[in-house]
Amino acid sequence: MPQYPLSLSFKIVVFNPQVKVTDAAGSLVLYVKQKALALKESVKIYADEAQTTELFAIKANKVIDFSAQYNITTPNGRQIGTVRRQGLRSIWKATYEILDASGNQIGLIHEENAWIKVLDSIVSEIPFAGMFINPAYLVELRGNTVLYLKKQPAFFEGKFNLEQRGPIASAEEESLLLNSIIMMLLLERSRG
Repeated sequence: MPQYPLSLSFKIVVFNPQVKVTDAAGSLVLYVKQKALALKESVKIYADEAQTTELFAIKANKVIDFSAQYNITTPNGRQIGTVRRQGLRSIWKATYEILDASGNQIGLIHEENAWIKVLDSIVSEIPFAGMFINPAYLVELRGNTVLYLKKQPAFFEGKFNLEQRGPIASAEEESLLLNSIIMMLLLERSRG
């Protein structure tokens, strides 16, 4: 399991969105690359920046849709879980369900404060104004908050800090949570 807090850095001006996840010691934990211009969202998660060791893939179950679900699999195709946006509810406050491989809801990602999302969408087009709007997300596992994600001020990249707030039972559940957070951030960034 990685050493928290984790730092998630998004390159802002790239054709294919990319994310670097590093641990508290600065070591690379995950490298994420999203396929650009795909009808169905497709994301690959690697162990290294050279993209030689694929760890996970995330794919939408249908063409881009407001309430699509995103299946998270290992390179050999074994499903570890799914993350699903809560359609209309996410207009006001970003809310995502996390389901295990059997389809049971085990977790939830939701914004801590819906008004921050509204303010962020209003000022996102004003240069540098977004530096002062820092949304935060709570990640729950079986009703308990286990992770806390907060946007950090940054000029030339998107930065988030991920803190552990509670115990996570297994490495597989932690992988499911991290992949779900990454997909949620990619979706929220594309929405503005």
